[in-house]
Amino acid sequence: MVDSKVIDAFHMMWGSFPEPVRLIHKDRNVLAVNEIAASKGMEVGVSCFSVGNPELHKVCSANEALASNKGQRINAPDGRIRFWSPVRNCPDVFIHFIIFRDPPQ
Repeated sequence: MVDSKVIDAFHMMWGSFPEPVRLIHKDRNVLAVNEIAASKGMEVGVSCFSVGNPELHKVCSANEALASNKGQRINAPDGRIRFWSPVRNCPDVFIHFIIFRDPPQ
């Protein structure tokens, strides 16, 4: 489905990123997860929407990211910043991650 070089590049670039990151196919099958995602129970081979609260997936911008070939970002009211970023030269693959903003002091 996806060249193993893409999976290897994902691990090289995102493996030690300090937030959960997943490489996902347009059919929503998770192709790879980084170390933090794996430690939180996220798995390869499952549908990305099967993880967490189903309500959170209503704001998914993966289709827009893939159609426009431009990264998408949402600032959620719960303090999370959600990203969907297409992978260059892999029109059916995107990276999805969430960053938690620091609470105001």
